[in-house]
Amino acid sequence: MSTGLASLLLIGTWAAVGAGPASAAPAPEAAPTSEAPASAALLDAMQRDFGLTKAGAEARLAAEKKATAAEPKAVRAAGAAYGGSWFDADSGKLTVAVTSGASAATLDSVRATGAAVRTVEHSARQLDAAKARIDKLDAPEGVSNWYVDAESSSVVVGVVAAQRADNDVQAFLAKARAAGPVTVEKTAKAPETFAAGTVGGDPFYTGNVRCSIGFSVHGGFVTAGHCGGAGQGVSGWDRSYIGNIQGSSFPENDYAWVNVGSGWWTVPVVLGWGTVSDQLVRGSNEAPVGASICRSGSTTHWHCGNVLAKNETVNYSQGAVRQMTKTSVCAEPGDSGGSFISGDQAQGVTSGGWGNCSTGGETWYQPINEILNRYGLTLHTA
Repeated sequence: MSTGLASLLLIGTWAAVGAGPASAAPAPEAAPTSEAPASAALLDAMQRDFGLTKAGAEARLAAEKKATAAEPKAVRAAGAAYGGSWFDADSGKLTVAVTSGASAATLDSVRATGAAVRTVEHSARQLDAAKARIDKLDAPEGVSNWYVDAESSSVVVGVVAAQRADNDVQAFLAKARAAGPVTVEKTAKAPETFAAGTVGGDPFYTGNVRCSIGFSVHGGFVTAGHCGGAGQGVSGWDRSYIGNIQGSSFPENDYAWVNVGSGWWTVPVVLGWGTVSDQLVRGSNEAPVGASICRSGSTTHWHCGNVLAKNETVNYSQGAVRQMTKTSVCAEPGDSGGSFISGDQAQGVTSGGWGNCSTGGETWYQPINEILNRYGLTLHTA
């Protein structure tokens, strides 16, 4: 068996979520759900992508797990004064933004969760309201994205550098500034989705479009909405029939789910592509801004980076997609729909971005919990 064929069989067996032919090996036994150590391969990948020692990678994962658990508690403690939060990799702590008028008791309650406190001008509620007003505007092509940024206590609007002086861009920025506090940042290129034309041997297809499987759910898998519309048939790496797209939304959202049958089944695994060992999925706790995150896709395989922003609106040529999460992880055509995972927690499915995995770039994903809630699905976990 050639190396290429072996890798294709691996895709069919684990499929980053789950589809495998009936003749494939059975799914691995469920592992304990608490205090599971990070795999050696994952630690190796973090050392490679973040320049950490093994001890540093272990410490960062432990700190991120603690921050993820503390974040909802800190949000409740801050109450109406909550201005956003993020993980600070340098300090290894969750930082919580609190408006300047917060009482001493509120600040003490936030610190009691283990989080550091940063005083800001605007509450998260005010910033979310400003972003909602901007969401109602018609954005020109030169505006790439916008999101609430807790650190600057503003709505950050991304503008393609070469189109900064465009009259339509300037008109949009004027309206955005009227909607609330805005910070403008330059982006290298406009975002694009990461679907691709047919390439033999990759995991799943809708017609002549190749995408990547995201996460296994009971009865099927989730992926990106721009990969196909409801009712379309889906085939696997070997072009054998898997199932049909049961629900799909794009633009406005970018998610879909596919039922699995015809000798295929689902497993709670994200494919490591030989870069790291295949990763078990144990839940979908949402990682904070600043946390490390990795992506698996059928074109560029396994890459890691950081969570940069949440609840971001991305302005694709096909229309805006809202409530996205931005990362510093690279991606390329064909990676669409693939898995974003932080530690052993599912985060979302790859939507689009700019750049590539040779020179770098940024990628957005559709959060997994929104997809599960929208379709009433249950994540398949180990």
